[in-house]
Amino acid sequence: MRSPGPISAALVLSVLITLPALVCVAQDKPAAKSQAPAKSVEAPIPADVITEGSVTVGGQRIPYTAVAGIITVGATDAEDAQLGSNGKPEPGSQLALSEPKNPADAPPVAHMFYVAYFKTGAKAEDRPVTFFYNGGPGSSTMWLHMGSLGPKYVETSGDTHLPGAPYRLVENPDCLLDASDLVFIDMPGTGFGRLAGKDAGKAFWGVDEDAGAFARFIARFLTKYNRWNSPKFLFGESYGTTRSAVLANLLENRDNIDLNGVMLLGEIFNFPMGIGVGGARPGMDLPYELALPTYAATAWYHKKLNPQPPALAPFLKQVEDFALGEYMHALAEGTDIKPEEKQSVAEKLHEYTGLPVAYLIKADLRVNGGEFEKTFADEDDMTTGRYDTRFLGPTIDPLSQGAEYDPQSAAISSAYVALVNSYLRSTLKYGAGQSYLPSALFGGVHWDWSRHGHSGFGSPNGVNVSADLADAMKTNPHLKVMVNDGYYDMATPFFAAMYEEKHLPIPESLTSNIQYDWYESGHMAYVRDECRKQLHDRVAAFIRSTDGGGK
Repeated sequence: MRSPGPISAALVLSVLITLPALVCVAQDKPAAKSQAPAKSVEAPIPADVITEGSVTVGGQRIPYTAVAGIITVGATDAEDAQLGSNGKPEPGSQLALSEPKNPADAPPVAHMFYVAYFKTGAKAEDRPVTFFYNGGPGSSTMWLHMGSLGPKYVETSGDTHLPGAPYRLVENPDCLLDASDLVFIDMPGTGFGRLAGKDAGKAFWGVDEDAGAFARFIARFLTKYNRWNSPKFLFGESYGTTRSAVLANLLENRDNIDLNGVMLLGEIFNFPMGIGVGGARPGMDLPYELALPTYAATAWYHKKLNPQPPALAPFLKQVEDFALGEYMHALAEGTDIKPEEKQSVAEKLHEYTGLPVAYLIKADLRVNGGEFEKTFADEDDMTTGRYDTRFLGPTIDPLSQGAEYDPQSAAISSAYVALVNSYLRSTLKYGAGQSYLPSALFGGVHWDWSRHGHSGFGSPNGVNVSADLADAMKTNPHLKVMVNDGYYDMATPFFAAMYEEKHLPIPESLTSNIQYDWYESGHMAYVRDECRKQLHDRVAAFIRSTDGGGK
């Protein structure tokens, strides 16, 4: 995907492909001249498809059942309560009694596509279940499904653009089925899921609307598969972490569904602190300070530092101290900063990032994410990746101020799109004759960033869901949180995630419920083989360490 401008770059956190949003409403059939108009009929929902498979993890062969299917949810709790398990209004319900002739005028519903993997023979009460979803907002969950902890993964070793098809989908030795059953959920209007009814996009595409749909999906899933008494976990990536904060609060405090743990990958709660959003707001300096360790990690990886530090982690600790010390002080001075201090800080920034001192002075010591991506390897006419700064690609416009595309997205997106389409149809036997939608938004429909019952904002510039997760943790003090992030992630910098968590409005007694895990990879830590194994081992240990972690 081409890298958008400063504000939209922070919105599109993991939507790597954009397709128009589709609303699934069947067209009226033409009527014969002497007949009454035929009633409009919504396209039928395909039946669930069940297949069997097995995967070897840690030398153990694990047999599993895979279910690919649709769960339909209403746009509100009241409307959802009137839907049967088949997604249709219950006979005699208000929805059924007031059902319009044209389905396009019916109350909105989301037919949400999912793939679930159940370990064969496991007892439900002893067996954890983990719900996975990507972000965007607007992305399907093909990235986590095809790349992370499922039974298969897209082979993406290295940090360069993959050759063309055929791509390789291989058995995943780091599949999480040794510790939990897995449910990969596509957000409303993506994957093989479709929206139906009046103003369906508006009903489901927003911060609170989206989280509400996922909460209703999870409740229906627990009923369908009799998993109410299983240990329950959330695993969200990118905007999926934003969703997780809101969703955890809904499940805990509205639905009385206690969670055992919430796992976050590429966290963003407080959008004004994002390097894309904050970088466009004069007087908001924290984004620059929190992104600096990622700039430094990038320079370390590409060996742009002189002298080159021998180890990454100790070097980054030094950069972090500088970022919240001398650098923060210099930026806080604003126009009062003395020339000699500005020069000194610019030289230190050069030492940590490899960026030219003159460029840093001209930038007033403030370089946003897009500018860094464009300038870092400028002498080689190369642009640095946004989602993973290990990746470099030819610069499109040498005279541009910022990056115009993301080399990491360009490098791997085709493989993911090709293999999710192939795998779902050929292995899971689902989706014949249907289009799989990697993304739902940006076809004329916009995400609603306002918060209902919260201080309202109409854009991500004001969105901060930290209080949602804090409320969930306070009302369920057993809830554990796992923060995962890559050192080379420019979209959601790891130091910003740490800062967010350490500023949650929670008592000191709950801070030990949060653990931090960093990876020498980017936004999608799992695209690097070594990091995918680390992710599996750490997530499996996290699940087993929680109350009721199961088997």
